[in-house]
Amino acid sequence: MPEAWTLGIESTAHTLSFGLVDPSGTPYPAMSSTVRPDEGGIHPREAADHHKDAAANLLGKLLLQTGISLSEIGAVAFSQGPGLGPCLRIGAALARGISSRLNIPLIGVNHCVAHIEIGRQQCGCQDPILLYVSGGNTQVIAHLDGRYRVLGETLDIGIGNMLDKFARGQGIPFPGGPVIEKRASEWLESNPNPSLVGLELPFAVRGMDLAFSGVMTAAQRLLDNGAELGAVCWSLQEHAFAACVEIAERALAHTGKSELLLGGGVACNTRLREMCTMMATEREATSHAPPRMYCIDNGSMIALLGHIELDHGRTTSLDKSGVDQYLRTDQTPVTWAV
Repeated sequence: MPEAWTLGIESTAHTLSFGLVDPSGTPYPAMSSTVRPDEGGIHPREAADHHKDAAANLLGKLLLQTGISLSEIGAVAFSQGPGLGPCLRIGAALARGISSRLNIPLIGVNHCVAHIEIGRQQCGCQDPILLYVSGGNTQVIAHLDGRYRVLGETLDIGIGNMLDKFARGQGIPFPGGPVIEKRASEWLESNPNPSLVGLELPFAVRGMDLAFSGVMTAAQRLLDNGAELGAVCWSLQEHAFAACVEIAERALAHTGKSELLLGGGVACNTRLREMCTMMATEREATSHAPPRMYCIDNGSMIALLGHIELDHGRTTSLDKSGVDQYLRTDQTPVTWAV
């Protein structure tokens, strides 16, 4: 087991985050800064400039919050992929600099696997199906033969990006997903017995895969035809989440596993958590979601996976520390899981 603290740096997209785990592998709350454009989506170069400018102040705040010094950090981990290239490169450069300055091991980790491991640790899951729902990714994942295998995934855009793009079309700034959740909840309070009549959307499931762009276009068409925004937000969530829950249930049935674990920023959504719990209960399984601060992108999950990798003897040399914005979940060997 590593004998010092591990620092984690998350920089895959809109958020720069520094997090720490102590020598026992216990994570501490991360210190994060997120790009929030007034209009439009995330521009990779602008986000990278934000990360560069925010880094020193964020790290200083984290050390102050945790009460440790740089000399107590024994390893530094960073998101090596997947993500936006310019943003990933800022995190990698920061990690290389810290590694060289402190003469400590460098560990490049898989962002997707980090979501799994922080969830497993926080929820006590042993061998779950992971429903990974974030901005850029939507996957259902299971561990098999030393890898996390992708059983199904989005064929076009991630569910988080779909929600944000739909929100932008209504003048809602980034991040749009929480606002859609709020509008849907408010509409539901006024319509306690809702019906999908007149609010139907195409179903996103394609076997074990998903496709969300058509659902988004159909939701916009409902608005163009005079439907109420709150009602469309409710319908969009119900259809998109039902599709995710359906492939998660298929994965549970296919693998015989009995635990479902949610991960990624969209896993913060209360309605999605409710639907997963209902499905799991009907299957005599269990559904789990980590605290919301560990669902969103955060440096603590990167630090935790770095700690685990280091404990199993893997580090990253400087010449192998280049980023891979297309890194797949199943490309990373997982030697520590069941």
